[in-house]
Amino acid sequence: MRDVLRRLLAGELNEEEAELELKRLQLEELGGRARLDLGRSLRRGLPEVVLAAGKAPADVALLVTALAREQGQGLASRLSADHFAALEAAAAGFELVRYSQAVRLLRPGWRPRARLGRVGIITAGNSDLPVADEARMVLEACGLSARLEADVGVAGLHRLVAPLAELLAWGVDVLVVCAGMDGVLPGVVAGLVDVPVIGVPVSTGYGAGGEGEAALLTMLQSCSTGLTLVNIDNGVGAGAAAVLIASRVAAARPAAPRSGSPRRAGR
Repeated sequence: MRDVLRRLLAGELNEEEAELELKRLQLEELGGRARLDLGRSLRRGLPEVVLAAGKAPADVALLVTALAREQGQGLASRLSADHFAALEAAAAGFELVRYSQAVRLLRPGWRPRARLGRVGIITAGNSDLPVADEARMVLEACGLSARLEADVGVAGLHRLVAPLAELLAWGVDVLVVCAGMDGVLPGVVAGLVDVPVIGVPVSTGYGAGGEGEAALLTMLQSCSTGLTLVNIDNGVGAGAAAVLIASRVAAARPAAPRSGSPRRAGR
């Protein structure tokens, strides 16, 4: 938007041309089949994420490359092997960053503006990593530092203590906690820390409630006050909420150096 206004003031655009470009920033139609909200990142500080599930691989590749070309990066979640293959074929000249079942496509030389917020991501088990990776993708796309600690669920509660202490020492502004099965871990974490905790129920488990319903109900009924949560498997939503929280916290904090490495992805 600032670029359009500078070009208008410099006489490179007339008023009608500037108006058209600003409208295009807000909405772009691709082949009459999809509408990309190119103004979302300007309005909310959050990028648009293409949900690949249910879409043809060629359509997903078209949408993600259009976002990368216009905004610097394109994001997509819930990709199949066919979606990844179509994106790789269409991504010539772009940098492709793969996550478990998600992707960021970057225009050459482009990077998101760095923000000061820090977010910790915790998973109960390794089966929760694809959902946690969606949250990590959104955080990194927004320029925040993210640190992931995996496989520290309540079946072996002693595994949680050291990673959680390290995240607190690192100076996290918010924690995203992903858990399937009985979904207890977010409530346990929320009862131990003084930072916001976002619970993510994950559709891992056995039998009744094994599609995430049991984890969702456990988190809704948690005794830990202040725990908030998103819908089942909604790593993108958890990442977006963490971006908004961490950004506001960091903006309100007096400028002072904090110790700790910028990022570590535990596996």
